[in-house]
Amino acid sequence: MQSILSSMRALALRQPTGDAVRRLHLTAISEAARKGTREKARKKKVKVEVKKVGFIPHNQRDKKINVKRADKHVDDSWKQVSKDDVYVGRYYRWPVYSVAEAIQCHRETHHPSMYNVPNAPLNVEIELNMQGEKATRFVDNFQRMAMIPHKFEHGEERKIIVFTKGNDEILEAREAGASLVGGVELIKDITGGELLLSDYQFIIAHPNILPELVALRGLMKRKFPNPKSETLGANLAEMIVKFSSGISYSAAKDEYQQNFGLITASVGPLDMDAQKLEENLKHLLQDVNEMRPKREGRFITRVLLKSPPSSEQLKIDPFVYVPEMWDKSSAKVKREEAKKQEEPVETQEAVAAN
Repeated sequence: MQSILSSMRALALRQPTGDAVRRLHLTAISEAARKGTREKARKKKVKVEVKKVGFIPHNQRDKKINVKRADKHVDDSWKQVSKDDVYVGRYYRWPVYSVAEAIQCHRETHHPSMYNVPNAPLNVEIELNMQGEKATRFVDNFQRMAMIPHKFEHGEERKIIVFTKGNDEILEAREAGASLVGGVELIKDITGGELLLSDYQFIIAHPNILPELVALRGLMKRKFPNPKSETLGANLAEMIVKFSSGISYSAAKDEYQQNFGLITASVGPLDMDAQKLEENLKHLLQDVNEMRPKREGRFITRVLLKSPPSSEQLKIDPFVYVPEMWDKSSAKVKREEAKKQEEPVETQEAVAAN
């Protein structure tokens, strides 16, 4: 063994110094260095497996990507007012029409010589600032029924079932136009499966039958009558008229801009009297304004009148019918009036006597 090593050293001495270092690695330090290099090479050779993912809908994808989106709250107050009838719209402020002027403009475009749809629906788009009382809070989506003074054909099936006791209440509900009216016997028919609640769009009840109606809470779920949704009350005739002929609307926040909400509803056909259309619009705006949060600033930001098939949209001033800003004093008066209505009649009489 020693002779072999001596012959190798002799051979190394005959070779140039650089070659000897490259060919012979006889020390333990050199072996450790080579071992670490091999491990690094092995790690580099490991293939990274790419998992194949199927198609993902746009609303379920990772939302970490910060896409710059345009603000949907349109503020053109900084733009100049056009002095001419013909101008490029995007460089000037939107003209504001009265409701009567906007209706007349739509009637002209729907004339037989143009679109030829004289009974087209007059739609209203109400843009809302859904910012809540705090900067990080927003108004929840809501769905309501606005009572209007002038009925029109809304094109929806609205079957109403009414639960109440007493012959007078039952007669009142039938005369008001309810589809079905009943009491305890009607509740038994539903629990027995003889009648389906899904056949009726609206459920209204009188407080005198509320203890018996609790048995149907599981079947009704969100449709269970309550004062907040205005489906529980003593004035059955008024509630039935409201749900049968009122304007049904819903406000929904934008998916990407939480402080922007939109309501789209119809206030009647174009061939209805202009004053009646304006009164319907007024009652709708007042009903929307009841959902206003307790904060400063506007809740209703912009209102547009449209009438398909025309793409024309005309801006009107909603603050003729509702207050522009939140008034603390008026809100306080409303709260006091609500408290008085909740108090018993005897208590109110005692306070008045004092």
